[in-house]
Amino acid sequence: MPPTQLPEPPLSVPTPQSLSRKRQRSLNERIARRTRYIYLRFIRLRGHPKELARGLAAGVFAGMFPLFGLQTIIGVAIALRIKGNPLLAAGGTWISNPLTYLPIYAFNYQLGSWILRRPAVNPFTDVESLKSWVETGADVGISLMLGSLVMGLIFGILSYFLGLPLIRRAQKRYRKLQRGREQG
Repeated sequence: MPPTQLPEPPLSVPTPQSLSRKRQRSLNERIARRTRYIYLRFIRLRGHPKELARGLAAGVFAGMFPLFGLQTIIGVAIALRIKGNPLLAAGGTWISNPLTYLPIYAFNYQLGSWILRRPAVNPFTDVESLKSWVETGADVGISLMLGSLVMGLIFGILSYFLGLPLIRRAQKRYRKLQRGREQG
């Protein structure tokens, strides 16, 4: 009796939908892996929790200013000056990124104008207001920087006091994981 042969499965031709799902799954896996890597790097940071929190606060403070390209340098310099962690300072500047620039700086400008008791110029209503906004560049710059200073101080202090217990918890968790690995 001849051995029974199973029919060969038909060759599947990838469809655009299956390729798209595969790419999406691959992208999701890469994002998840990158997020986990950053988290592990964070919990492995060495240093006293207050030093790490000072670095985070310095970065958040610098991130509130519209000084594109200089925020990281300023944040690291402040962190070094106040004996904070420069790596967390660099990460803290990410509070402002392409998704948050507009709302942060628009609010900072409005706040600065309110503090200085100047009418805020809204550049998005018509061409005339945009022209007047450009003509009053110094006033806009001063209002924006003052608002950025105030919000930087507020968010810097908040990030220190909110970051400190989180850092302590992360370090405690990491030490617990390390002890578990050593025992097991």
